[in-house]
Amino acid sequence: MRLALQYLLSLIFILQMYLAMAVYALAWLPAVIWRKENAVRAVHGYTKWVRWSAAAIVGLRSEIRGEVPRDEVVIAAKHQSFFDIILIISVVPRPKFIMKKELLWAPIVGWYAKRLGCIPVDRGRGGEAMRKMVAEVKAARTDVPGQLIIYPQGTRVAAGAHKPYKVGVGVLYAQLKRDCVPAATNVGVFWPRHGLLRKPGLAVVEFLPRIPAGKRVEAFMNEIEPVVEDASNRLMEEAGFSLPG
Repeated sequence: MRLALQYLLSLIFILQMYLAMAVYALAWLPAVIWRKENAVRAVHGYTKWVRWSAAAIVGLRSEIRGEVPRDEVVIAAKHQSFFDIILIISVVPRPKFIMKKELLWAPIVGWYAKRLGCIPVDRGRGGEAMRKMVAEVKAARTDVPGQLIIYPQGTRVAAGAHKPYKVGVGVLYAQLKRDCVPAATNVGVFWPRHGLLRKPGLAVVEFLPRIPAGKRVEAFMNEIEPVVEDASNRLMEEAGFSLPG
């Protein structure tokens, strides 16, 4: 009975979350058309609503740990579900994402992503896509300054699953000559990348000590993966998740 109720509450939460997305998008539309900077205010308001409603409806509380970066940095974040995106956006002053190109065509999300200054990437074109990504990020730097968020594994990864980090994050870090702030999370324990159920508990995104600019790509890659994975594993174990092996 308790599980059935949690599924029902999860459904209610998901429906109202997407309804709220449409309401926020339409309510802020004139302001965002007028000034694209208002897109940041719109998404901050929406993500804070999602965090509040997740706690109120399904019992999924959320917490940000560590020092939130406010300068122009690269944020290399663990990605387990939509909720870690919500948490990061809710606190970072000027979030911009490296995002898959297909999302540009998503209703609401694609248009707001453009106004935020997100960088679309064609994930299927290897080195050419990487060169284009770096060029577009450099070009956009003076247009829309902010915190550039990239998911080093390139996609959502289920809690406890392993997927190697892609070198794109290292190339971006080296080319931009910015500090990198690693970010760990445990949200996949409560909000999986697939499925309806949202579990009660405490979802955490933790900003870790920054990696200063200036390291070589290889040295950076050797550092970033264990830092983010070890911290994410610690957060998942704290949440009661049993890691495989």
